[in-house]
Parts: sequence; structure tokens; C-alpha cells
Amino acid sequence: MEAFVETERLILREILPEDEAALFELDSDPEVHRYVGKRPVETLEQIKMVIAFIRQQYSDYGIGRWAVIEKSSGQFIGWAGLKLFTDEINGIKDFHELGYRFMKKHWGKGYATEASVAIVKYGFEELGLNNIYGMTDPENLASKKVLEKAGLKYIETFDFSGEATDWFMITKS
Repeated sequence: MEAFVETERLILREILPEDEAALFELDSDPEVHRYVGKRPVETLEQIKMVIAFIRQQYSDYGIGRWAVIEKSSGQFIGWAGLKLFTDEINGIKDFHELGYRFMKKHWGKGYATEASVAIVKYGFEELGLNNIYGMTDPENLASKKVLEKAGLKYIETFDFSGEATDWFMITKS
């Protein structure tokens, strides 16, 4: 298992087919999906497709969402990482977006912030990115705080597929 990023409490590594059950637990929870499309997965087949999509991003772009493993327990607790968007969103094309999703039982422990700070550093230092973007539902105050603690600044609210979405950015300089 190759760890891409390691923090005090977390290991961030590739999402593997073996993560299927844990990823299903995460993405089938309606509360986890409250601010991200409100469409939790219903079958393991859907999770297999998600894993295949993410693993294809590793091949195509050398980056994608990573499994977040809690060091103290060795358990999969969520995912976090950069995703390359090749389609234009809010006037920007070919950009890296910071994202994260954690099992509800791990909310409020600072894991999203810890992972996000490390991922921003990785994006600038290892990938040589100049900008990293973030998007969140305007009502998701916890996610806004995570983005801000990772150094991203609020830019504006825009229409993303018919939904109001807050747009954040951090620049390397």
C-alpha cells in the first residue's frame, strides 16, 4: 500500500477494490449526502463503478480522491483528495478541486481539515499546481470552515447545475 500523504493521525492512499464495503457504508448514508447531490448509493455495484472511475483518474491524470485511513485503528474513515475537472465549471476548465467525505461517526474530529491541509501542500509541492479550488453548498458551514482552514478563500456563489454553490480558491503564492 503506497501512502501518498501521511499526517499525525491519518494515512491517505489509493482507493482500492478492497475498500468497497467501507465506501458503501460512507456513500449510502443519506446524511453524508445531504449537501452533495442528495443521492446516496443503493448498491455495491454503484460503489464498484465509483472505485473504477476513481482508479481511472489515477491512470489518466495521476491524481484522484484518496482513501483516508485512521492510523490508530487502521480503519477506512472516508476519502479526501484532489480531482481534476476537465469540463468547464464557473468559467474555469482543467482545474483541481479539493474534496472530502467522511463517515458521520468521524465528523467533528478535525480529520477533514487535517487531510485538506496536507492535500493542499501536496498539490503545490508535489504536483506543482498554481491554484486549487473548492466547492460547497452555501448551507454546509462545516465544509466552508474546512476549506478556509486549509487556506482557501471564498470567491463567489455561482449556479452549478441549478444549485447555488460556493466557490473557493487558494493560489500557490
